[in-house]
Amino acid sequence: MDELRSAFEEHIDQMSDLVQKLSSELRSGFQPAYEHFIGFFHAIDWTEPWLMGLIGFYVMLLIIVIFSRKHINFQMCLFLLALGGVYFAERLNRILGENWKSFASQNYFDPQGLFLSALWSGPLLVIAIIILINTLFSLCYLIVRWKRAELRHRARLSHNKQD
Repeated sequence: MDELRSAFEEHIDQMSDLVQKLSSELRSGFQPAYEHFIGFFHAIDWTEPWLMGLIGFYVMLLIIVIFSRKHINFQMCLFLLALGGVYFAERLNRILGENWKSFASQNYFDPQGLFLSALWSGPLLVIAIIILINTLFSLCYLIVRWKRAELRHRARLSHNKQD
């Protein structure tokens, strides 16, 4: 029994060491990414009217998604529009990159599309995921209702056969 206990304690110590090494590696690996992320958001002038309008658009779209959660057809239209917005992000980045002087104080629209991916496609994808999760919950609820109705129908049929 003592051998088993010592083997178990040795195993626990090894696992603890592995977890500590893994967490320190993850922290050191994510540090540069975190610094770039913070630098990216500090480089943006958030007081520009078009950026505040874009944020307002996302807040309004999220509110619409939340309040229309019972209307699956409308949500599917919003889902397709959100994915369409992501699909056309490259063209939108090119157009906005050519005309940035008319609405922005600096050119945010690089050829790789990092800015537009982060501030246009990212929130649209998050909203699309919210719609998708809501649709999956609605489908599960519908399957449960359908099965209950089927069981009631079968019970009625068997009850009528017994009479």
